[in-house]
Amino acid sequence: MDLAANVAPVGAPAVPGNRGIWVGILCEMSEFALMFLAWAWFRHGHPEDFRAGPAMLNAGAGVANTAVMLTSGYFAVRALLAIRRDDAIAARNWLVAALLGGLTFLLIKALEFRWNIEHGVVGTGNSFVAMYYYLTFNHLVHVVWGCLGLIWAILRAQFGAYGAADHEGLEAAVLYWHATDLAWIVIFPLLYVLHSTGCHDEYRRKPGDHRVARAPRADPGQRVVG
Repeated sequence: MDLAANVAPVGAPAVPGNRGIWVGILCEMSEFALMFLAWAWFRHGHPEDFRAGPAMLNAGAGVANTAVMLTSGYFAVRALLAIRRDDAIAARNWLVAALLGGLTFLLIKALEFRWNIEHGVVGTGNSFVAMYYYLTFNHLVHVVWGCLGLIWAILRAQFGAYGAADHEGLEAAVLYWHATDLAWIVIFPLLYVLHSTGCHDEYRRKPGDHRVARAPRADPGQRVVG
């Protein structure tokens, strides 16, 4: 067996994690890239839905989940720094904190979905709402996978499987968690912040607002005939 083939050249930077996790991250990023293209396509074709869409959502839940994901990502980084110092106990504790952040995200999202149902935010006949559920449900699946990866890393850290010289599995879990974090950072403004510019009405109507858009103002220099 040629061991040299599995050893990086001296002085070469080590790639964190392993090949398997990078393949998984590539698949995840490719999946979300396609979904973002679909979002742009439907936004172009249905500007009215996307103009009014963000006002239909629970912005507080979106902001809370963004804060939770960023905080959880920070905890994951601290776990990685701790294991590089050969402090397995601290690494485990930081991983537990990151996992609690992920579970909090899932709880907030469940409450948000219930709020949506109570306020009639369903995907029937509305392209924006359909894309909202498509993006958030897919991201939810990756958050669940990320939480499972963190649980696996916590158990291995608890039983002394990681140290400063060997913590590839912990790195892989943290990398996947950051990829999921990155996807949400893109999803949040697309769904909760941005409004379509495809409509040029002066009013930004909310659902149920039946006001008629103002007519264009006359040019002061234009002569009125009549």
